[in-house]
Amino acid sequence: MTSTLNSLQKILGDTLQIGPRAASLTRADRLLGAIPEFDSMAVVSIVTMIEERFGITIDDDDLSAEVFETLGSLTDFVDQKLGH
Repeated sequence: MTSTLNSLQKILGDTLQIGPRAASLTRADRLLGAIPEFDSMAVVSIVTMIEERFGITIDDDDLSAEVFETLGSLTDFVDQKLGH
C-alpha cells in the first residue's frame, strides 16, 4: 500500500505542480477543496495519470467526491481497483 501512496504523491506533485508539498502529504490530508490547485480540470489529469501508471481503467461511474476527499481515500480506491 505504501508504494501506491508514494506513486500517488508523485502523480499529485507532477499534475498539480506543488513540488515538495506532495511528498509531505499523508493519508489524512484532504485533497478536493483543500488544495487550491486541485480543481475539476486537475481531476481529469490525475485520473489519466493514475490509469497510465497503474494500468487500470477508471469508469466515470467509479468517480465521486469521496474518492478525492483525502489522499487515503484515493489510495484505497486505487488499491481496490488493483485488487489489493
